[in-house]
Amino acid sequence: MPPSRSAMLVVQATRLTAAVLLAVVLHACGSTEEEYVERPVETLYNEAMDALERQNYPDAVTLFEETERQHPYSQWATRAQLMTAYANYQANRYDEAVAALDHYIQLHPGNRQVLAYAYYLRALCHYERMSDPVRDQSMTEEALGSLQQVVRRFPETAYARDAKIKIDVTHDHLAGKEMEVGRFYLRRGHYSAAINRFRGVVDLYQTTTHVPEALHRLVEAYLALGITDEASRVAAVLGHNYPGSEWYRDSHALVTGVGSGRPEAEEKGLFRRIWDRLI
Repeated sequence: MPPSRSAMLVVQATRLTAAVLLAVVLHACGSTEEEYVERPVETLYNEAMDALERQNYPDAVTLFEETERQHPYSQWATRAQLMTAYANYQANRYDEAVAALDHYIQLHPGNRQVLAYAYYLRALCHYERMSDPVRDQSMTEEALGSLQQVVRRFPETAYARDAKIKIDVTHDHLAGKEMEVGRFYLRRGHYSAAINRFRGVVDLYQTTTHVPEALHRLVEAYLALGITDEASRVAAVLGHNYPGSEWYRDSHALVTGVGSGRPEAEEKGLFRRIWDRLI
């Protein structure tokens, strides 16, 4: 029996309602997506610079990245890549800054002046994360390697001159770590291991502030092992290079017995005779 006219009208109404509801749902889903609007490159870049000047670094990063995305083949895109790194650096987002700088260096190896700055900024991202010498120094080693790259690749630039100063600071941090480990071994009677650490400071980090103490600790370790000739030789080196140092006075007291408070201090023993011959 064919459906009645009223039944057909109900079916048609139901389908129409379903179609309307589907259209509403699709419209709602579509409305959650932002419509892509290409904006003039100068406008985007200038807004990014304004955000940077206001120290609104997250917005600056977003706008610089949008500049590159919307206008990838413009000169503004090249600038925006470097400025993205700088904005991340200013926001202390160092990993993001290094990634952006690596991207820039890979894409633009030709402009040496700007490239020098990119290498220098990457070195700063490592340098500013150096930790206290008592902690792990892996970031200090990263900073040292990056700073040395700046000096080696761009020796005549102001970036290289500043990098040399910062290299001295990284050396001081690394020497401080070696001293920390050396003292640990010395306190526990591992004298050979301590000597290796202190000699490393003297040999590798000669311009740092840790060398006088390293020499004195060598004197202590050699004396503890009974190697008196070597102890006296090191003490003489310390006295020659750092005559006014407290470490020199301490080593002199250890080697000669003078000022040590020990009963034998008044006698001119073996250490004192060796000391006199050396100096």
